[in-house]
Amino acid sequence: MDEPSSIRIGPPLQPAEAFGRPRRSWIREKLSAAGAAIVALLAKLKAVLLLLPKIKILVTAGTALVSIGAYSLLWGWQFAVGFVVLLFVHEMGHVIALRREGIKATAPTFIPFLGAVISARSLGDNALAEARIGLAGPILGSIGAGAVAIVGLVTHTPLLEALGYVGFFLNLFNLLPVVPLDGGRAMAAMAPWMWFMGFVVLVGLDVVTPNPILLLITLFAGFELYRRWERRRNPTAMQTGYYSVSPRNRLAVGAVYVGLIAVLALGMHFTYLHRTIS
Repeated sequence: MDEPSSIRIGPPLQPAEAFGRPRRSWIREKLSAAGAAIVALLAKLKAVLLLLPKIKILVTAGTALVSIGAYSLLWGWQFAVGFVVLLFVHEMGHVIALRREGIKATAPTFIPFLGAVISARSLGDNALAEARIGLAGPILGSIGAGAVAIVGLVTHTPLLEALGYVGFFLNLFNLLPVVPLDGGRAMAAMAPWMWFMGFVVLVGLDVVTPNPILLLITLFAGFELYRRWERRRNPTAMQTGYYSVSPRNRLAVGAVYVGLIAVLALGMHFTYLHRTIS
């Protein structure tokens, strides 16, 4: 008589059990799913990181187009394009100087009626580096404005002469000795007390020619002036070292600063166009 076959009471056999393999645990299945999700997420993050340079370029180009559109409402598209190009040249002076100091800097982002900005983790390890970075914008910006002005004067093109004039004025305004303007960066290596003089000039401009943009710049300048002066009143060893600049370097920064002011003032004189209202 044959032996009775065994009877299994319970759920049907799983394929793994049918071939004698142990059944995977619930925890292992969940961990595998989580691992697959993490791998997919990392793949997407890698794709985003590869696209970041293109995104930055798109941000610069997009904000430049928006600014051109805004300025076109006031001056026409041709002048607006030239003005945005001059802003770009000015800001690239800062970018180049930052990278020479070993500091990563973003491409310019344009803000209608406020100019353009770049971002970086610092402005150098000391006041001399900050001055070099600050002056690099007006230096390259003055070269750009000068090139446009010379072509305008030689070809007798009023549009280019006007662009040169505005470019000279833009860079000269940025040399006001108050942070966060470029002149204030230069004063960090020369005579920080001149920040107060620059702030007084800004307040005077607000009274003589009031406008919201100038008022906004004055508010930023006041906040930055207060913050920096408080640090200088109670200096740490790091702060003292930051503002320690040799007399030779102070003289060099001062010569570049005063020389730029003289060149820009002359440039404005030769490119000034008298506008008549008929």
